[in-house]
Amino acid sequence: MKYNEMTKNYVFRELKCGLTIEETAEICFKTVRTVKEWDAGKPIPKECRRLMRVISNRELHHSEQWEQFEVRNGRLKLPTGQYVTPQQILTGIALLEIQSINEIGVNTKLLKYARALAKLMPNR
Repeated sequence: MKYNEMTKNYVFRELKCGLTIEETAEICFKTVRTVKEWDAGKPIPKECRRLMRVISNRELHHSEQWEQFEVRNGRLKLPTGQYVTPQQILTGIALLEIQSINEIGVNTKLLKYARALAKLMPNR
């Protein structure tokens, strides 16, 4: 498709969600013809847009709390623009669970988690 023929719907479907016409038709329970009409400029129903975002991992949940979170390339994109790995999320949870007054105990647990995570991380 030529640049001057691209509609917002086409850009959303093809470039933002990375879905083909056939994939979009299948997940939205529509015909290929209907999806082509959307690409030509006909409005996409809200529920179909949401399905497309969910399938392409652009939307995690429809609640406002998850509105600015996305999954891209196996990482969670935070509202701050930062990308975090599953290991980083687990580390953060571990740090929150420690909650110890005794600093020596905290440091011991932190080192334990750090060593375990170092084993999980690929060599850089």
